[in-house]
Amino acid sequence: MPKVDEAVEEKSGTAAMRGPSTTANRPRKYGIFSRLRSYLIFDPLIWFYTLALGIISVPVSFFGNKERILHRFARLWSLLIMETIHSPVKVTGLENLDRSRPHIYAVNHASAMDIPLLYAYLPFPFRIIFKKELLTYPIVGWHLKRSGQICIDQQNPAHSIRSVRSALKGLAAGMPLVIFPEGARTPDGAIKPFLAGAFFLAIKAKVDVVPIALVGTYELLPMDTYHIKCRPLEMRIGRPISSAGYGLRDMDALSDKVREAMLDLCAQED
Repeated sequence: MPKVDEAVEEKSGTAAMRGPSTTANRPRKYGIFSRLRSYLIFDPLIWFYTLALGIISVPVSFFGNKERILHRFARLWSLLIMETIHSPVKVTGLENLDRSRPHIYAVNHASAMDIPLLYAYLPFPFRIIFKKELLTYPIVGWHLKRSGQICIDQQNPAHSIRSVRSALKGLAAGMPLVIFPEGARTPDGAIKPFLAGAFFLAIKAKVDVVPIALVGTYELLPMDTYHIKCRPLEMRIGRPISSAGYGLRDMDALSDKVREAMLDLCAQED
């Protein structure tokens, strides 16, 4: 996979979003030793964790509650990755998490490290919406399918109806759902416009949406590189946004409200 230019890598993603820079996204210099550490230590270890835990988790999941077991494996995988890359994480807004009822958690998507960060630091099981293309990856695809994650085919929405029904059923049963409303990773660190359809589930299930801003993950590992750059990260959890009063014709309005809340979280001072 080609590497992006170092100057592009060090561009402040949050500054491009809005607001002053923070500890988690201030530009830093990374030299040859950082690259060697990533290519020779971090990356091989992450692939090893993925291969070993993926192979073990699927057969083990036949001996109990498969979703609970596979979530525990995913969390272990994530904790190992976060411990390996030596990037301290500051979590704020935990008081905004209400485990007594399900919510949809809308998260900005800037890096492949976003998912390990969420699994490591969200203190409850959840389902996640993912793109169909991930099913083509061995082990990862098996895990996603067996663990009950929600697969969306962006090229053929009609094929996603069963997944949407599964997500609604899960929310009704109390299972939280994580979505990336931008639809894909940002190529430059800036939060992209949200897909209004991502909030169909919130309106249909009549659940609140909680914005979560991941700060520093773009600078840690942007697209098109394997160079993991150790740096402080932040997970900022916002207050729930009610979907009450919104109809299916109001998806754009709810989308804009959640995006504005996420931008505000990203712009917060330390």
